[in-house]
Amino acid sequence: MTDPVTLKKLPLFPLNTVLFPGMVLPLHIFEPRYRLMIGRCIQQQQPFGVVLIREGQEVGGPADPHDIGTTAFITHSERQPDGRINVHSVGYQRFRIRRLEQREPYLVGMVEDFPVEAEQDNSIPGLVMAIQPTLKQYLSGLVEAAGLDVGVEATPDDGLALAYFVAITMPIPVDEKQQILETPGLADMLNLEYRMLRRELALLGHMIRQDDAVNEQPDMLFSAN
Repeated sequence: MTDPVTLKKLPLFPLNTVLFPGMVLPLHIFEPRYRLMIGRCIQQQQPFGVVLIREGQEVGGPADPHDIGTTAFITHSERQPDGRINVHSVGYQRFRIRRLEQREPYLVGMVEDFPVEAEQDNSIPGLVMAIQPTLKQYLSGLVEAAGLDVGVEATPDDGLALAYFVAITMPIPVDEKQQILETPGLADMLNLEYRMLRRELALLGHMIRQDDAVNEQPDMLFSAN
């Protein structure tokens, strides 16, 4: 028999953001319901859950969240005189919502841990070796496109740390970030990210080549009329 699933009560913060473990998330809390929620989390030194909104909105009305999210621990908070709260939080671990409760002014979920499956897959070391240089090339391209003169830092060697680093770094749509977050196993997550990285690198290269072509022929910007 399998062990019964342990559910935990977790206050939820639906956002138009996907949070990953290890990711820093600053928040400005002004709605009364979330001021109450965050105030309780600070007082009780408890985490809250960040979930991407499936339907609804961040401010004012109700929001229907995706089932998979990430717990966030508050590392610093500053309460304003009018009751607003500025917080810095960091993602900790994935969870899955099993059911929702609306007994509080804010959303509460009964959740279970959803750790990345740490299967012994022989493809993981090869994926790490393939992703690292592709990621460095992509980040260097972003730096070049932005016109910055900075070096690209070393990328993680650990497979899971690399997977989260890629997910946090790539400026892709939130639905694709959610797809990464929901992927159960590490090998599948790295495979998905490698495909996305190659696509983004190709798009970035095309954009840089177009910019170079325009810079080399500035007269093309003006009409002959």
